[in-house]
Amino acid sequence: MNNPIIYALDFDGVICDSAVETAITGWKAAGTLWKDMPQAMPPAKIDQFRLIRPMIETGYEAILAMRLLYLEESIEEITDGYGDKIQALLNEAQVTVDDLKKLFGETRDVWIADDSDDWVMMNPLFDGVASKLQKLVEQCPWYIVTTKQERFVKLILKAHAIELADERIFGLDRNMNKVEVLKKLLNAYPNSTLYFVEDRLPTLLNVLKVDVLSNVSLIFALWGYNTAEDKAIAAQQPFTLQQLEDFLVV
Repeated sequence: MNNPIIYALDFDGVICDSAVETAITGWKAAGTLWKDMPQAMPPAKIDQFRLIRPMIETGYEAILAMRLLYLEESIEEITDGYGDKIQALLNEAQVTVDDLKKLFGETRDVWIADDSDDWVMMNPLFDGVASKLQKLVEQCPWYIVTTKQERFVKLILKAHAIELADERIFGLDRNMNKVEVLKKLLNAYPNSTLYFVEDRLPTLLNVLKVDVLSNVSLIFALWGYNTAEDKAIAAQQPFTLQQLEDFLVV
C-alpha cells in the first residue's frame, strides 16, 4: 500500500503570479524612503522587475529592487552585484530588514484598504490552479510554505474560494525558514510522502543539504520565477521538473 501524500506548496511563483503587485508595492514603498521617486511607476519597470524577480526571496526586497531599477541599473548589473547593491541601499536609507518588512506589509495594507478588489486582481493565480486546489482539499492534506505574510495569502485564497485552515499556512509571520517548516511537517506525518513544490532554485538546493529531509520529494516549478540557467541546473539535480499542466496531478 502506498504511503499517504502530503503537499507543501510555495505560494508566489507556484500558486500566485504576484510579480505585478509585488513590483507596484515595492515602488510605492520605495517612494516613502526616497522622495525623488515619482508616485506613478513607469509600466516598463514591471517587465524589468520580472527579469530580476527570480533573485528575490522575500517580498520586502522588491523595495530595493525597484529603487535600483529607478536608478537605471541594468538587469545585468543588478544580477551580478545583487547582494552588495541591496546592502548599500540599506545603509544609504539607514533602515533594517525588519523595517522594510514592516513597510512592505503596511504599504500593501493601505492599498487593500483603499481598493481590495484591485489588489486581488493584481495577484492572479496561475491558470487552472484555483480548481486544482479546490479539489486537493478532498484528496490529501496540503500546506502553504511561503515567505509572504500570512494575511495576504489568506485574502488571495479567499478571493478564489479556496479553503485552507490558518494553521496550514506557514508564512513570514512564523519566523521559520522553509527547511524548518518541512522538518515540522515530516515529524507531523512520519508515514506519509511529502511533496514540496517550489519555483526558487536556491531554496530547493538548501533542502538538498539537509539529511533529515532526504525523503522529501522535491518538485521544481518550471512556470514560476526562475531563469533558463536555473532550469539547466535543476535538471542536473534529483528534482522532478514539472510543467504547470502537471501540477497537483495526484
